[in-house]
Amino acid sequence: MSHPSSPPTPLAAASPAPASPVSWPDAARQAAFEQWLAPLVQSHQLLPASLRPASADASFRRYLRIDSAAGASCIVMDAPPDKENCRPFVQVQALMAAAGLNVPHILAWDEPGGFMLLSDLGSTTLIELLTPENPQAALGWYLQATDVLLDWQKASKPGVLPAYDEALLRRELALFPDWYLGQHRGITLDGKQQATLASAFDAIVAHNLAAPSVFVHRDFMTRNLMAPTLPAARGSLPPGGALAALGRPGGGSVMAPTVGTGVSSLPPGGALAALGRPGGGSDGAADAPLGVLDFQDAVYGPITYDIASLLRDAFISWEEEFIIDVTVRYWEKARKAGLLGAHSASGWGDDFGEFYRAVEWMGLQRHLKVAGIFARLTLRDGKPKYLADAPRFMGYIRATAHRYRQLGPLLKMLDQIEGTEPVTGFAYGRM
Repeated sequence: MSHPSSPPTPLAAASPAPASPVSWPDAARQAAFEQWLAPLVQSHQLLPASLRPASADASFRRYLRIDSAAGASCIVMDAPPDKENCRPFVQVQALMAAAGLNVPHILAWDEPGGFMLLSDLGSTTLIELLTPENPQAALGWYLQATDVLLDWQKASKPGVLPAYDEALLRRELALFPDWYLGQHRGITLDGKQQATLASAFDAIVAHNLAAPSVFVHRDFMTRNLMAPTLPAARGSLPPGGALAALGRPGGGSVMAPTVGTGVSSLPPGGALAALGRPGGGSDGAADAPLGVLDFQDAVYGPITYDIASLLRDAFISWEEEFIIDVTVRYWEKARKAGLLGAHSASGWGDDFGEFYRAVEWMGLQRHLKVAGIFARLTLRDGKPKYLADAPRFMGYIRATAHRYRQLGPLLKMLDQIEGTEPVTGFAYGRM
């Protein structure tokens, strides 16, 4: 879920009561809500007249904000029980709280009715504070986000959350031909195209399953992180940018088959030292940790997923220099925490290039999945705003496919379907 950036609605007068800004699908659902809320009004000093929409997400659940006489506000989750199961939310909330993450507290829960009262983490999502044209202003936020991610991953235990296994990876990939190509684009793949897609999916799944497993948020991106205060920008990239800092001359358009080649370890002081910055702290805001939302779909799977989700965002794009800058810092901390299996057969704990390529292959799976999900949200669920970001995902997909010869047939097929020109250069996040 995510909260809007608009200022809170002034409290309504006690009398006469204005019409509620909250609409209900039917009178029975409204009556059930009012019956559930009534005893909470006194115990939590709630002001029912202040109830208003906070946000809606891509599922059937929605969030309402309600003020308290104590001066704070709370969030009401409205999750119709015939459409949404809140048990995963409750389970993951407990896991994240135990790991020290800043997540909403569950103040009350009516499981049969599908209502939940939560503490309010604020109304400013991280994405609202970011400007792609000014990556240095965003750097502190992203480093704080990766620290939050690492805290979550370090708490990982097998057998606690559902496995992000081959079956789930393939079900998600199937959303792309079923919904994006078939339903949205109206395309029926011929035999050759089906074989091309199947071969690409086989390669994607194999790469993804080779990653070490950790707890995976599964939608760890800037719209699901709540920002308390803005950190100051710290330093600047050295001449030649992050690519030069990683031993890659020139910056600009660099082909991925050589990403990170020869980068076996970082110098003393870590990635910050490699980039000419002293220290090695989080560079994040010190006032309060980022809040984490929308975690109910968490699983146990590839460590590459959440970092790919964060830096190859559904709603904001960054140049590759910035992506490498943040990813290498995350990698340095992950390897020191023992999350990458240092000196293992994967080599990811020793070679950033290997890790970066694995993140790209994981991101490709996510982009194909989300393109399908966005098409489904538009065509099945009547939420067309999501499909407006499909070009960003197709840009991610085509850019990654261009990097690897193994994905050449997939790129050619997509160029034919989309009517796009073949990729001749590369600047990450541009379309």
